[in-house]
Amino acid sequence: MQRDSIDFKRMSIGKLFAKQLFPTIMGMVAAALLTVVDGIFVGNGIGSDALAAVNFSAPLFMLFAGTGLMFGMGGGILASIHLSRGKNKVANINLTQSVVAALVVSLVITFLFMAFPHTVARLLGSDEYLIDRVVEYLFWFSLGIPLSVLVVALPFFIRLTSPKVSMWAMLIATLVNIVLDYVFIFTFKWGLFGAAIATDIGAAVGAAIMVAYLLRRSAAVRFVRLKMSVKSFLLTFRNVRYMVKLGTSVFLSEITISVMIMAGNVVFMRYLSADGVAAYSIVCYLFPVIFMIFNATVQSAQPIISYNYGCGQMERSNKALRMAAGFAAGFALFIMLLFVGFAQSIVSLFIPDTNSMVWQYAVDGLPLFAVDYLFFGINIVTIGYYASIERLRRTLSLTVLRGIMPIVFFFTLPLRFGVPGIWLAVAAGDVTITCIITTLLILDRKRRAGSRKQRKERLFSLK
Repeated sequence: MQRDSIDFKRMSIGKLFAKQLFPTIMGMVAAALLTVVDGIFVGNGIGSDALAAVNFSAPLFMLFAGTGLMFGMGGGILASIHLSRGKNKVANINLTQSVVAALVVSLVITFLFMAFPHTVARLLGSDEYLIDRVVEYLFWFSLGIPLSVLVVALPFFIRLTSPKVSMWAMLIATLVNIVLDYVFIFTFKWGLFGAAIATDIGAAVGAAIMVAYLLRRSAAVRFVRLKMSVKSFLLTFRNVRYMVKLGTSVFLSEITISVMIMAGNVVFMRYLSADGVAAYSIVCYLFPVIFMIFNATVQSAQPIISYNYGCGQMERSNKALRMAAGFAAGFALFIMLLFVGFAQSIVSLFIPDTNSMVWQYAVDGLPLFAVDYLFFGINIVTIGYYASIERLRRTLSLTVLRGIMPIVFFFTLPLRFGVPGIWLAVAAGDVTITCIITTLLILDRKRRAGSRKQRKERLFSLK
């Protein structure tokens, strides 16, 4: 495969976006399914208490995914910009620095989780009834965190040459996880230990495939040896710090989902006890899949936007944004209709006992929660665009607000609307952010129109 197999500068935006979109979505959905598959097997093979216990660990899925996305997106944006300017060697260095930094951070996280599992479980909101199950899953799952981080980060660089490679790596990893989940839970009866180890092995397979590809000379960017000197270390630190700035928005997006899950667990426990948490866990398993598809839409547009931004071709960047936003809106409407029309079937995948209170709570709540998806998609795509063109202050401000607003509504809407208010809290937060984004876009357009008018007036006065 040649380095010029994807011409981000000259190929039509429609073809570029289509070339990126399908394999990126397939790969991201496969990555999200690594945890969803656990939920289906745990719910059917171990029980609802185990499902609730895994849900208390769900914020950690967001933490390691956010870490991978942060270093992957930050490094990917830098590599795209440098490639657009013919600086291939610098792009290779960006890849290597990004991966090294991601591994260092994930190894620290792994050590802390394995050394203090009970403390972490309590911080996540687990009560004494479920804490032993939470700790069992958390301890063994933590072994694979560095590999899971790589699985999320490396596709940003592989897509600069061949989006299909990262797609196949993710699909194979998911298939391995599904097979091992069945064997470990239903055949070997290993319980939560088996579910965690299956996820770890699946991530290891996916990471191995991607690392092998990025060692090839035919890749647009590939691993290189970093110099071991003070000057090189300072340069790496500077680059990694800027990558973190570029990727902080997507990291915070994952953290906001973690906070959403934790806040929801607390409120559902208060109103509906462990049954409410188990019902909410179904949304928490499905929500990362929805997020990954929206995120895949952003990632499909990101190299197009960043590359053409680096070349000064902003009209091409804006066209990629419009395509991403249109796809996100269409997908959101489809998912909303799916969740409203097939709530019972979706819930039954996780909770086979249709007579249980957990099943009924989830069936009632799923359509209410689905209201969020349209606004959530608009917000994710727009914030991702701002990150891709290095508008960091606006990116971070909107992302932080996205994290704060659902928490506010989690603790206020139930006071007025009861349990339905809990299910609608995230939607209320995203509606608020969509209104803010719309206002900012209108103000930006007015400022650009004013600037053009001033330039025309100056030219007229010179004549």
